[in-house]
Amino acid sequence: MSFLLRKVRPAHGAWATIIAIGMLAFGASTAMTEEGIAIPAPSLDEPASQSATETAVLAGGCFWGVQGVFQRVRGVENAVSGYAGGAQQTAVYEIVGSGATGHAEAVKISYDPQKISYGKLLQVYFSVAHDPTQLNRQGPDKGTQYRSTIFAQNAAQAKIAEAYIAQLEKAKTFKMPIVTTIESGKAFYAAEDYHQDFLTLHPDYPYIVYVDLPKVENLKRLFPKHYSDDPALVSEASASN
Repeated sequence: MSFLLRKVRPAHGAWATIIAIGMLAFGASTAMTEEGIAIPAPSLDEPASQSATETAVLAGGCFWGVQGVFQRVRGVENAVSGYAGGAQQTAVYEIVGSGATGHAEAVKISYDPQKISYGKLLQVYFSVAHDPTQLNRQGPDKGTQYRSTIFAQNAAQAKIAEAYIAQLEKAKTFKMPIVTTIESGKAFYAAEDYHQDFLTLHPDYPYIVYVDLPKVENLKRLFPKHYSDDPALVSEASASN
């Protein structure tokens, strides 16, 4: 078994195998994609900030795709895959995979508020980064560790998130109810190195091809002014420090 297969969750490995077999059996040539949807921007957003960098932490299924999307948003300086919602001692991939730690796979986003707002990040999050109507799962991945959660970093973020969810629900933006939760006061812990920049480093990995790359394409299609071809990679940020 390859190093890559040893290092990914069983669900991902199983899903990749199913996809590969399906491609061989049916000669599939196009990716199975969930179309992102155009949704309104939040009516309530953060005020103008003089801060050089601010932080958002979002969870929406496997962190590979969420990280891959936000690394390509203009104004995002860094996006790190990790765990939030549980204790530090259980912030380990093999333990989080049990679904019993309280952690969710999450992404810590460092962004320049002069270039992009928290509300705009939430618009990307709800429209292309994941499906906010799926409870404790995203696509082939099931469990509370894949829940849709906004880990608010302060009271202002929690207020913006609550107002935006209410706005989208009132407008019946989605066919099903939004199940995204808002959790405050939860620490974030970076995931293992082999999870960082996974989408960019392994663009041919079946799970990435069929589940995550379509999200990046949806970002480019729906948010052309905010899309960047040059991803903000963790490896490059580490090298510059």
